[in-house]
Amino acid sequence: MRSGAFYSVVSSLYFHIGETEKKCFIEEIPDETMIIGNYRTQLYDKQREEYLPATQGLGMFVEVKDPDDKVILSRQYGSEGRFTFTSHTPGEHQICLHSNSSKFSLFAGGMLRVHLDIQVGEHANNYAEIAAKDKLTELQLRVRQLAEQVDQIQKEQNYQRYREERFRQTSESTNQRVLWWSIVQTLILVAIGIWQMRHLKSFFEAKKLV
Repeated sequence: MRSGAFYSVVSSLYFHIGETEKKCFIEEIPDETMIIGNYRTQLYDKQREEYLPATQGLGMFVEVKDPDDKVILSRQYGSEGRFTFTSHTPGEHQICLHSNSSKFSLFAGGMLRVHLDIQVGEHANNYAEIAAKDKLTELQLRVRQLAEQVDQIQKEQNYQRYREERFRQTSESTNQRVLWWSIVQTLILVAIGIWQMRHLKSFFEAKKLV
């Protein structure tokens, strides 16, 4: 599932997964950007016919891969928790979640609802905690927020230039392949024409028509 390029914004959603199902999302993220994901799970109660908070024994497994398909996060969490990682390569990052439900008969055959909140870039910072820790005034905190926003905008601009460069290289490579294929087709047609002419000439000479 591709949820689009929403770096530098906050994304909140929920989805349902079965007992052995894995749900993956693709996020386009600039390099050196921190991502925080908060989630909580709800288990479907067939008797009440509603979703209730999942038990503590039910956990979620989170795996994150960078654009080079390298695993940068692979960890087991509880029924509610937070995962954090920092991108080091710009591009599409794959975030996958699935439950460890096979270990618990309580969940067998049921459905799990997962509420997921992803914060990217400077939105991942808890400025209230930062202000309390560094003893910043309101003005100092605002200046720091603006500085980090500018830094994030620069990262996004660099990522856009990176995407444009990759697109240009792909276009040039495609055009070059098309050109070479056209040349090869032309050479093949010329070769076939020459062969046909020689074949017809040999045929007519054999029939003493020429």
